[in-house]
Amino acid sequence: MKIRTRFYSAVCATVVYFLCNQVHAQEAFPSAMVPYTDQQISIDGVEDEAAWGNVTESTGFWQSFPTDSLPAKEQTSFKILVDDANLYLLVKAYSVSEDYIVPSLRRDYDGYVNDNVTFLFDTYNDQTNAFMFGVNPYGVQRESLISNGGNDYRNMDSSWDAKWEVKTRQYLGYYLSEIRIPFHSIRFLEGTNQWRFNMFRYNSHTGEYTVWSRIPQHQKLIGLAFTGFLDFERPLGQSKTPLSLIPYTNALAANDYENDTEIRSLSVGGDAKIALTNGLQLDLTFNPDFSQVEVDDQVINLTRFEVTLPEKRQFFIENSDLFSNFGTGYDIRPFFSRRIGVAKDADGETIQNKILAGMRLSGKINERLRVGLLNMQTESDVDQEIAANNNTVFTLQQQLFSRSNVKLLFINRQATGSYDFLAAEDRYNRLLGADYNLASKDNRWTGRFFGYQTFSPQGGRDNAAAGASIRRNTRKHSYHLGSVYIGEDYQADLGYLKRTDLFKLSAGYTYKIWPKKGSINNILLSQRLFSFYKPGMDFLHADHTHMSEVSLQFNNFTNMELKVYKRYTYLLEDFDPTRSDSEHPLPANQGYTYTSAEFSYGTDRSKTFFASIEPSFGQFYNGRKFSLESDLNWRIQPYFQWLFRMRYDQIDLPNPYPNASLWLLDTKFDITFSKKLFLSSTVQYASQSQDLGLNARLQWRFAPLSDLYLVYNDQYLYDHRIRPTMRSINLKLSYWLAL
Repeated sequence: MKIRTRFYSAVCATVVYFLCNQVHAQEAFPSAMVPYTDQQISIDGVEDEAAWGNVTESTGFWQSFPTDSLPAKEQTSFKILVDDANLYLLVKAYSVSEDYIVPSLRRDYDGYVNDNVTFLFDTYNDQTNAFMFGVNPYGVQRESLISNGGNDYRNMDSSWDAKWEVKTRQYLGYYLSEIRIPFHSIRFLEGTNQWRFNMFRYNSHTGEYTVWSRIPQHQKLIGLAFTGFLDFERPLGQSKTPLSLIPYTNALAANDYENDTEIRSLSVGGDAKIALTNGLQLDLTFNPDFSQVEVDDQVINLTRFEVTLPEKRQFFIENSDLFSNFGTGYDIRPFFSRRIGVAKDADGETIQNKILAGMRLSGKINERLRVGLLNMQTESDVDQEIAANNNTVFTLQQQLFSRSNVKLLFINRQATGSYDFLAAEDRYNRLLGADYNLASKDNRWTGRFFGYQTFSPQGGRDNAAAGASIRRNTRKHSYHLGSVYIGEDYQADLGYLKRTDLFKLSAGYTYKIWPKKGSINNILLSQRLFSFYKPGMDFLHADHTHMSEVSLQFNNFTNMELKVYKRYTYLLEDFDPTRSDSEHPLPANQGYTYTSAEFSYGTDRSKTFFASIEPSFGQFYNGRKFSLESDLNWRIQPYFQWLFRMRYDQIDLPNPYPNASLWLLDTKFDITFSKKLFLSSTVQYASQSQDLGLNARLQWRFAPLSDLYLVYNDQYLYDHRIRPTMRSINLKLSYWLAL
C-alpha cells in the first residue's frame, strides 16, 4: 500500500506541475474569410456561379515533405462559401501533368502517396477533434474523424460516414473539385463565427506533401495544433436536418457443418439519428445488424495475450473517442466497444450475443464541454448460460487551457433478470475514473494521467489502476517517460486488459537527423525500454524489453528499419508459444533471456507494384525463431488492386518442448467498376488456427450512404484434409433517409 500511495502522489505532483507549466508559444496562422451567399451553387466542377467571383482565393501552400522550409512547387488554392444549410468549397490543385496516381474508385481510399486534397474542420476551435474530408482527381471521396489532437495517425477513424457531395473535373494544368458539405453532416455550435481549418495535398508529380497552414516536418499532417482559421461573414445558424432514419433488412442462409444445422433468417431493424442541437446528437438502434460485411484479418499469435481487433460497427463510430480514448490503449483500456455483443457460452467459447437495442447521446454542450452517454441491452440465451445484460457508459470531457482536457468515466455492466447459472460475482461490474490529457499549444509536450477504480460483488482491496506518461517532441529529439499500475483485483468487464497485478515503467528517446542533400529524407536513432513488475509478488521482475532502432526514410517513400531486441520474460504459468496444445509447454516459475534482430524494407508505394519484406531471427525463450513477413501489392489503376500478405514463423525449441512451422497466407482482390459498384474477395489461411476462409462481397452504393450488399462466406478446417465448417450467403439492404 505504501508503494501505491507513493505512486499516486508522484502522479498528482506531475499533473500539478504540467497544469502550471503549459507551453504557450504560437506562430501566426493563416486565415480565410468565408462569405455568405443566397445564390444557388450547382455542384458540377465548374466555377461559373457569380458567387465564387466574390470570394477571395486562398493559396500560399508550403511543403511538409520532403522539407518544411520551402513553398510548394505546384500550388493549390481554395475558396469557401456558406448558405443557410451548406458549406461549399472550390479547390484547384495545379499540376504540370495529368498522369495522376488514383489506385481505386472506392470511397475511403488510403490517402498515402496518392494524389488527393484533404481538409480538416475543427468546428469547435478546441484543436482536439476535427472532421476530415478528402477528394482525389477522379472525384472519389473519403472522410474520417480526428481525435486526440491528431497526434497520431491511429487517431484517424475512417469508419465514419457522412453525406456530402463533390464533382471533380480535370483541366489543362489543374484539377478542380467543387464540394458541398451539408451542415447537418457535421457538428458545431450555433452562433459560432470561426472554425479552425487546414488543407493538405499530395502531389505525385513533385513527390510533395503540401499544407496551407504550415506544419513542422516532425509533426503529423493531421495535427490540429497547427490549423489556420475560417472567419465567417455571418454567425452560423442551426442545422436544418434534425432526423435521419437508416432502416435495414438482412436475409441470411447458412449451413453449420460442425453442428449439422441449417440457418435461415430474415431480420429487420435500423438506426435513427436525432440532432437535439447543432452540437448534440441522439443515436438510437433497434435490432441492430452487426453482421460482418467486412471480414477480420487472420493473425498468428505468439504472445501470452489475446489479440484485439478494431471496431467496425458504424453505430459505435461517431464521437467514439469520448468513450474509448481512455487509458493507454496497449496495457489498459477501460472501455472497448467490441466487448458489447460478445459473451462466453456454457463451454467457455466466445460467441456473438445479440444486441436488442441501444442509444447513444454524444456531442458538445458548449465550446469546452463534451458529453457522452451509451446504453446497450443484450439478449439472454439460457441454453448457452448467457445472461441478459444492460451496458452503460457515461463520460464528460472538459477542455482546459488551450488544448488539454480532463475526462470523467463511469461504466456499469449489470445482469438483468434472475438466472440459476449466474454466479454471484457476475451480477455486475462497475468502473469510475478520470483522465487528464496534456497537449501544449505548440504540441511539443503531450501526456496522459489517469486513475480508475472498479467495483464488483467479489470486491477486493487492490481494485485500482493508474498511470502517467509524458512526451516531448521537437525537430531533433523525442523523449518519453511513462508508468502504469494495475491492481490485482482490478476488473473491467467492458474493457481490454492484458494482465493485472502490474507495475510498468517505460522510457524512450529518438534522435532525428534531417539531411539537407541526397536521397535520404530522415534518419531516426531510437532507444526504448519497458519493464514490468508484479507488486503482489514482492515486485517480481516479470518482463523487460530493450529495443534499439535505426530507421531511414527516403524522399521517394522507400523506407528501411533495423531493430535489435533484448528481452527477459519470467513465466508465471506454463506457456506454449506455438499454441499447439503440446504436452510439454515451457515451464512456469522460470526466467528466459533472449535476443533477436529484425529488418524491414519497403519499396516506393507510388509505383503500380510495390512490396515490403521483414525478416527477423534470433533467440526465442530457450530456443530460436526465424520469421518472415512480406506484402506484395499490384494495381491496374483505378479499377483493380491485388494484395498478397504472407507470414512464416519457424520455432525451434529444445526437446521436449514443441516446435512449429506456422504459416499465414492472405490474398485480397478489389475491383471497382465505378464509384458505386465494388467487388472484393479475400482468401485467408492460418495454420495456427487451421482456418481456411473465403469472403466475397459485392457492394452497390445506389444512393448516398445507402448500400446493397451480397456477401458470401466459406470457412474450412484444414487439418491434413479440408473439411467445411460454415458456409453462408447474406443479402443486406440499408437506406439512409434524411427527414
